[in-house]
Amino acid sequence: FLYKLSHSKAPLKTITYVPGETKELFLAELALNFNLSYDKLLAEYTAKTPYVDGFLVPETYYIPIGINEKHVIHFLLSHAKRYHKEVYEKIFGEFNEAKWHKFLVIASIIQKEAANAEEMPLVSSVIYNRLKKDMKLQMDGTLNYGEYSHIKITPARIKEDTSAYNTYLHKGLPPHAIGSVSKEAFIAAIFPKNTNYLYFVKNKKGEHTFSQTYETHLENIKQ
Repeated sequence: FLYKLSHSKAPLKTITYVPGETKELFLAELALNFNLSYDKLLAEYTAKTPYVDGFLVPETYYIPIGINEKHVIHFLLSHAKRYHKEVYEKIFGEFNEAKWHKFLVIASIIQKEAANAEEMPLVSSVIYNRLKKDMKLQMDGTLNYGEYSHIKITPARIKEDTSAYNTYLHKGLPPHAIGSVSKEAFIAAIFPKNTNYLYFVKNKKGEHTFSQTYETHLENIKQ
């Protein structure tokens, strides 16, 4: 009895953070499943890291029941810091925070827009091609940030949202990542496919059809 008492571990419960989801919804789910305060979780997160979103790693976590808000955020952020540094250093050899953050933002858009992992380098190429031509990205996914993660993007929403995340209104990248990022999306952000694509639209298969010209893009929309 004394051995078990001194060597016992807290019972664990799993929670899965899905790639592309925002931290707000993940923290809300965390609060609900572990009987924690969402406001305290958000406050702890905000106080401990400057990264608005995209930093927490999307995977399945095993978390002790009874953990408090401070400790769970510390655990998630510590894991994220090690993870991102390790992935970046495997590719580049040395961690560069500014370059890493840019790739993270691009990867978060890819994660929202691509229908599957195979499409990710193609979506990445469209982002880079548009940036090179000083075109607005005009991607719906950038408006699914924060609490708007699952809000359908309508013409009205595009007109009403004046934030820096609205790539229909502002040129360039959003200031922060718009959701969690899989390793595949991050790799695609670093290594885009070499294409001349500037447009894509969802097709009947649920994937995307890519095109170089606006005229072809309009035809693809009709189809």
